[in-house]
Amino acid sequence: MTARQFLVGSRILTDDGLRSDFGLLIDGGVILDLLPDTANPAPERRLPGGSILAPGFIDIQVNGGGGVLFNETPTADGAIAIAAAHRRFGTTAILPTVITDKAEVMQAGAEAARQAMRRPKSGIAGVHLEGPFISLRRPGVHDPALIRPMNQVDADWLARQAGDLPLLLTVAPEDVADDHLRQLAAAGVVLSAGHTAASAARIAEAIGLGLRAFTHLFNAMPPLAGREPGPVGGALLDQTAWCGLIVDGVHVHPVSLGAALAARPQDRMLLVTDAMTVLGTDADGFDLYGQRILRRNGRLEREDGTLAGADLDMAMAVRNTVAMLGCPVEQALRMASTYPADLMRFKDRGRIASGLRADLVLLSDDLHPLGTWLAGEWAAA
Repeated sequence: MTARQFLVGSRILTDDGLRSDFGLLIDGGVILDLLPDTANPAPERRLPGGSILAPGFIDIQVNGGGGVLFNETPTADGAIAIAAAHRRFGTTAILPTVITDKAEVMQAGAEAARQAMRRPKSGIAGVHLEGPFISLRRPGVHDPALIRPMNQVDADWLARQAGDLPLLLTVAPEDVADDHLRQLAAAGVVLSAGHTAASAARIAEAIGLGLRAFTHLFNAMPPLAGREPGPVGGALLDQTAWCGLIVDGVHVHPVSLGAALAARPQDRMLLVTDAMTVLGTDADGFDLYGQRILRRNGRLEREDGTLAGADLDMAMAVRNTVAMLGCPVEQALRMASTYPADLMRFKDRGRIASGLRADLVLLSDDLHPLGTWLAGEWAAA
C-alpha cells in the first residue's frame, strides 16, 4: 500500500531527536512532511504507543541472508532475496557484498546490483566489493589464493562502474598505488581501508588521496600498539572518514568500541552486520570457499576458530550499541541509517525529512522491529 497516510502515535526520529508530538505524512513512496499530530491531513494510521519510527536501516556490508550467499549467487534475484531477508530486521537498503573472489564473480556482482536497483522496492542501493585488493598479511577468512594487486585494467573497470552504481570498495591502501586511489576517488568510488596492515602514515596518505572509510574497524587489522599505531591508530586519529563497526560482542570488545566512539566524531561512526547466508534461517552453518562455516555460540567460524562474518542483524546491532556501549537510542539509530547514507552520498534516504524516500522502520520501545515501509509500502516484521 503506497497511498497517502498520516502516521501518528509513535516517537519519530527527527534531526532534533525523538519527537512524540508530530505525525509523518507520506504519499507515493515519498515523505511529504512532519506535521503536528493534531493536523489530520490524510487518512490516519495510528501506530503502537511507545513505538519508534526511524529511517529504515542501511547496511553497507551484507554478504548474505535468507540462505543466499552473494558470492555464490551474484544475480539480481540473489541480491533481492538477501535484501528481503534483512528487511525483517528493519533494513530497507543494503549493499550486497562480494568478498575476495575471481574477477568474473566481482563483475557479475556489480552487474547484479545494477539490475536489482532498477527493480522497484528491491532494497538494493549499490554494491560493496570487499577485496580482492587486500593484504595477504590480514586475509581473515578471505581466500589468500584469490587476493591480488590492483592493475590499471582493474582501476579503469572500477571507475566505470561508479558512473551509475554506488560502489564501496574495500582495499589495503598499502598495496594500492597512489594513482589508482586518486583515480577511483575522482570517479566516485567510495574507498574503504580494510583487511590491511597499513602504517598510520600510509592511512593518512590514503585519506589525502580520497579514502573515505574503514571496513569493520579493528577486525582484520593489527592491534593498536604504542610504537606501531597501524590502521587502527590512523583511524582513531582521523576526524573525517567513517568507521564501520560490528557490534555483536564477539568481533570487538565493548571497551575497544567505546574508546573508538569517544575518540572520533559521532557522525563518522556507523553500524554494519557483515551478515552471512544463515541470517533469517535456522541453519547451523554454510559453505564458503569449499569449507564449512559453523554457526555456534553466537559466532560464525571455521573449525580453526577464524571468524567468517557475523551472526548479526541490524536491529540487534542497534540494541547492542545501546546496551553494551551506553549510546543514546538516537545515536544508535543514526549509526544504522543516517551515517551510512552520508558515507555513500545517498541524498534520498537515511533521514526523515520532506522529499526523501518513505523508507522507514517501526520499532518497539525495546528496539525490536515491528515492520518497515519500503518506498511507502508496509510489511510487518
